[in-house]
Amino acid sequence: MNETQLNSILTCPECGHQKSESMPTDACQWFYECSGCGSLLKPLPGDCCVFCSYGTVPCPPIQKDGGGCCST
Repeated sequence: MNETQLNSILTCPECGHQKSESMPTDACQWFYECSGCGSLLKPLPGDCCVFCSYGTVPCPPIQKDGGGCCST
């Protein structure tokens, strides 16, 4: 069994700025303000959170459930 990763590098689709962030284990993060350009990131259609859309690692509930969404 793989251990859940709790850090992900978010990449802003507007400016390309990258930042390592800790992911919440008990909730989805629906909004994230880019510290590079100030854009407010929201999940892409079909994704449950900004980490699943813009991160290098999907959110903990997706990692654990292998496809289950943290909003269901």
